[in-house]
Amino acid sequence: MTQICVKALVTGMVQGVGFRFHTAHEGLKCGLTGYAKNLPDGSVEVMACGSEEQVKQLLSWLKIGPRTSRVDSLSWEQIDWRHYDGFEIM
Repeated sequence: MTQICVKALVTGMVQGVGFRFHTAHEGLKCGLTGYAKNLPDGSVEVMACGSEEQVKQLLSWLKIGPRTSRVDSLSWEQIDWRHYDGFEIM
């Protein structure tokens, strides 16, 4: 099973609506490690590490996000493997 890390950028109404909390919960549900972090421009950066299938599952969820949010765009890039403990809200 191939382990990958993906750094994603989510834009839209994604700050102040519980987006990071729900992303961390969903990431853990998918068996991933990483983090969700608010950026100064109003977007959210998500790091997700785990099996390719698990990461794809989270990326599919990120396209929609929680009901409280509105996702306008999702971009991501695969990066070198990094180890994280759990899924942190930053």
